[in-house]
Amino acid sequence: MKSLTEVVPRLKKFIEQNNFSAEVIEQAEIQIKYRGYIEREKYYADKMHRLEDIIIPEGFDYNAMQSLTIEARQKLSRIRPSTIGHASRIPGVSPADINVLLVKFGR
Repeated sequence: MKSLTEVVPRLKKFIEQNNFSAEVIEQAEIQIKYRGYIEREKYYADKMHRLEDIIIPEGFDYNAMQSLTIEARQKLSRIRPSTIGHASRIPGVSPADINVLLVKFGR
């Protein structure tokens, strides 16, 4: 993979004029190249954090919610998650199932 200085000749000149260390240059390249990925992961982490704040009432009857998949109803009834965030990490509980729970318990 080409470095940014190979792709942007003016950048190479700027770095040479300002005498940046190789470490600083590498860190800048990483931040530039992976900015979109890092921002997307931060977004998902923030979303997961918000889901942890939405409580599922103790003893909630998942079987009464026909809009959940059968697998989700079975797993949620067996595991009894305390929050939407916990429910979202259960294998077999789909994003669509989580959306149903979000509608039920508020966003």
